[in-house]
Amino acid sequence: MTAVTDATTSPQDADVPEREFAVRLRGVSRSFGVGPRAVVALDGVDLAVRAGEFVCLLGASGCGKSTLLNLVAGLDEPTTGSVDVATGRPAVMFQEPGLMPWLSARRNVELPLRVAGLGRAERRAVAEELLDLVRLGGQGSRRPHQLSGGMRQRVALARALACTRTGATGLPLLLMDEPFGALDAITRDILQAELLRVWRATGTAVVFVTHDVREAVRLAERVVLLSSRPGRVVGEWRLRPGDGGGTAGPTGAAGAEVTEEITAALREVISSHGRH
Repeated sequence: MTAVTDATTSPQDADVPEREFAVRLRGVSRSFGVGPRAVVALDGVDLAVRAGEFVCLLGASGCGKSTLLNLVAGLDEPTTGSVDVATGRPAVMFQEPGLMPWLSARRNVELPLRVAGLGRAERRAVAEELLDLVRLGGQGSRRPHQLSGGMRQRVALARALACTRTGATGLPLLLMDEPFGALDAITRDILQAELLRVWRATGTAVVFVTHDVREAVRLAERVVLLSSRPGRVVGEWRLRPGDGGGTAGPTGAAGAEVTEEITAALREVISSHGRH
């Protein structure tokens, strides 16, 4: 377990073939507006995520985490720099499930498959498989209002995973913007464990945005800290080998130690912003 300050990737990543990265950002900046009133959300971000790697983006509110995720998702474009994604369709999951209330859980999962042109039988088979994967087997006929908040997020996760099954070429990539932030502590804990299980089962690269240090340490293979606005990469912690097949993050004394270290770095980021 190592901490790297003012670095974006570990030194060994320099020799990794480009095809083994799910996403790579080089010198990415994003400004909103023009002239003296322009707001610089991101400034010179370099970040690479390996195939199958689980990376958490951590930072204070307003540091550009969601902006960065939108750039990777193709929902926005950088002002300068480049964003290279090794898949045609990154899947995105937000804090709100965003399910269609008039559709059943299975039909919600089928939506991206239908848009991609898959036939009815194939859509149903894939949807049932993914609902089983998120432990909602047998619940496919229920509508969102009949499901708990945690179950709705499981449906949203299954739908996001369905996006990676739509025939897009390249490496699967799942982008998650504080997906458990609105849930109670017990449900959040359960879904964090479920997400790790699903990640290990699918080998999907995950970029997970959070402001919760404990959540980041529990989930990530690598935690990347962004400064306050404008967002820059100011720290990185590799928590376990970046091979896409690890177990849960460090626990016990080791987990407490790295959590304290990252928390101190985050506090410094917030306090330094307040001094400017």
